[in-house]
Amino acid sequence: MILLSVALHSLLSRKKTVILTFFSLTISIVVLLSIEHIRLQAKESFNRTISGVDLIVGAPSGQLNLLLYSVFRMGSPANNINYTSFTMLENRQLVDWAIPISLGDSHRGFRVVGTNNSYFTHYLYGKKEPLKFKQGSEFSSLFEVVIGSDVAKKLNYNLGDKIIIAHGIGNISFTKHEQAPFAISGILAPTGTPVDKSVHVSLGAIEAIHLSPIALKKLINNPETIPAVPKSITAIMLKLKSKFSTFRLQREINNYPTDRLMAVLPGVAMTELWSLMATVENLLRAIAVLVLISSLFGLSTMLLASMNERQTEIAVLRVLGAGPVTLLLLILLEAVILVSLAIIMSTLVLTLALFSLDAWLAAEFGLFLSNNIFTMELMRLISIIFIATLVVSLFPGIEAYKHALHSQLSKN
Repeated sequence: MILLSVALHSLLSRKKTVILTFFSLTISIVVLLSIEHIRLQAKESFNRTISGVDLIVGAPSGQLNLLLYSVFRMGSPANNINYTSFTMLENRQLVDWAIPISLGDSHRGFRVVGTNNSYFTHYLYGKKEPLKFKQGSEFSSLFEVVIGSDVAKKLNYNLGDKIIIAHGIGNISFTKHEQAPFAISGILAPTGTPVDKSVHVSLGAIEAIHLSPIALKKLINNPETIPAVPKSITAIMLKLKSKFSTFRLQREINNYPTDRLMAVLPGVAMTELWSLMATVENLLRAIAVLVLISSLFGLSTMLLASMNERQTEIAVLRVLGAGPVTLLLLILLEAVILVSLAIIMSTLVLTLALFSLDAWLAAEFGLFLSNNIFTMELMRLISIIFIATLVVSLFPGIEAYKHALHSQLSKN
């Protein structure tokens, strides 16, 4: 306790340099903890995009590409698959449920997803959370549409509003299906996934808007006439009755003779995605570590520079009976106190920032970051910071030890 009191008074006697060092350490630790927390939470956020799907089926184009366009709505499929392949898989005894996905159209930059009502019944995200409607319900007629929460918010849409679907996935399209406006029947609650940025219509509607103008006009005049099922779709999401049959069905799908199909496991494809992102992750972490190391060396420099100023203080301590080891421990304790305060301030700043930016990050980037930063990974990181502090502080500590030892030998 006496050593702690001496260390605190010593730090308070050098307020200006200590405060500057404290802020330098705080900023570097905030950067390091932020990068690590966002990295871990972003990975979890991406992993929560889809849950409960055992296989994703599409045209052969690489498992990562299939995952990106079918789940994250990024990129475009190289080819479609036959609709008959969907009906075949849906009727398989091994399959619990199947969700068809048809892509290729858009509305003011938001992707249009052609599907059926099993999408709203079976699609899960996060920890197997189902889709919920903020307003309205699923589409029940041909020219009805269900929109995600981001679509409704950014375009200021309400139930009953009419929207026009355009061909292609760009923000600007010169081919719009103006003859067939869709009425909004439902608005989904926020999920923090690409569902929020999607416009959902029925497969029949996708087929209808691509009919000839004359056939489409007849269909509009006779809405009870349901068009034929589409010839092709983009992808299929499958949930199996037993996990043990996953690899068996995957092999059968990949060898399906009447259509070119490829089945991928979402978890495996997600692992490949993160392996590609590993370089960027490591670069960010390296930058944060370098910032921290520079701040720790700044701390060491501050302690070394204070040695000349503390000659009187050290002399008094020597008179009071403090040995070389005590002075070494004093320097190390000062460094630990300063870093501990910086860590406490960093965690407070980071927690407040997460609370403040929580809604914005979810709305803009679909990132649901936990406000609890005290995970095992971050606690391990804090432990490493303390170890690095002790290592760097050894240099000024040893200097103080040598000086005290030299004084002791001079007296003798």
